[in-house]
Amino acid sequence: MAEPIHRKGRRNDAKGRKAVRAGATYDYTLSMDTLLTLSLPDEAATRALGARLWPLLAAGDVVALAGDLGAGKTTLARGLIQRAMADDAPVPSPTFTLVQVYEPKAGPVIWHFDLYRLSDAAELTELGWDEALAEGVSLVEWPERAGDALPDTALRLELETVGSGRRAAFKGGREWSRRLAGTLAA
Repeated sequence: MAEPIHRKGRRNDAKGRKAVRAGATYDYTLSMDTLLTLSLPDEAATRALGARLWPLLAAGDVVALAGDLGAGKTTLARGLIQRAMADDAPVPSPTFTLVQVYEPKAGPVIWHFDLYRLSDAAELTELGWDEALAEGVSLVEWPERAGDALPDTALRLELETVGSGRRAAFKGGREWSRRLAGTLAA
């Protein structure tokens, strides 16, 4: 069983990223189109969607997982990570550690962030944010807490509870439209 690598406290002085404005919240979805909406009847379907998403991702990709508590953000991330790791090992929520790092045998490193408890967007540097964006796939729960540090190129996946199931709405630019076409819609 592969253990996640916890890198809390690492600093990275990478240049070229947007500055993080402390204490501010931002609406970064202004120019994003809804690319695809899927109904997910249960938790298994949510995990399966995460597993289907993994092959579409590459180093440098950011998936912003948005939704209320219990909407399925961690469940979707769990399915993606288990597919990447090629096993059904437990995937803990990074709610208290803020970030968990996974190193699959094939493919880029996965950084799973849960920013719910982040008190200031400036703390992202201490979590290895710049390193994650530069060399891995970043799954970001509660992405609105990242402020301006969240790249404009992120795929936004909005999860919403609908009855006993969920609805997943994918939002992003043309590149994401091209990558999602036919793969997830099928």
